[in-house]
Amino acid sequence: MVELSRKTAETDIKLKLALYGEGNYQITTGIGFFDHMLELFCRHGFFDLELKASGDLEVDKHHTVEDIGILLGQAIKKELGDKSGITRYADITLPMDEVLVQVALDLGGRSYYRGDIETQRQEVNGFPVELIEEFFSSLAANAEINLHFIILRKGNTHHLLEALFKAFARALDAALKPEERLAGNPLSTKGQLGESGRH
Repeated sequence: MVELSRKTAETDIKLKLALYGEGNYQITTGIGFFDHMLELFCRHGFFDLELKASGDLEVDKHHTVEDIGILLGQAIKKELGDKSGITRYADITLPMDEVLVQVALDLGGRSYYRGDIETQRQEVNGFPVELIEEFFSSLAANAEINLHFIILRKGNTHHLLEALFKAFARALDAALKPEERLAGNPLSTKGQLGESGRH
């Protein structure tokens, strides 16, 4: 389990993360809808997460959501270690009622994010939908993940965002699974996975 904290003039965040967990969570961010999305991430990826965040919500939710993405990304990177023996790649197509989304990712150490998330509503229960892109962009950059979202069928905005968090969780869980044929080595022709160069 990794334990990290981040404190700025805008936010104060503490978290504990275990990627190989059971889906247990204790999450308090002060943003109800965001709490729900993070709970889905934990439960559907079998990640254990304790997260307590306070931020300048009277100004905007942006700082809190972005900084949680930064810290969670850093925790994921630290938990991954040298990534030896893991499957590394995964993609998941996931339905949520009328919505259908696909998430593809690579844990190889080259950070990139592409979402293009378009929704019918700008807010869900006071939560600005545009902050979902900020969260995943910050997470991918700090976790050094190559992360792509594709919206195959649109629909209810709540359903769409829920599907994205569930699909990301399932894809991350799949990419973390051990690949026995690697015999504990990283899946790379370079012999290691890192931030630069082709792997």
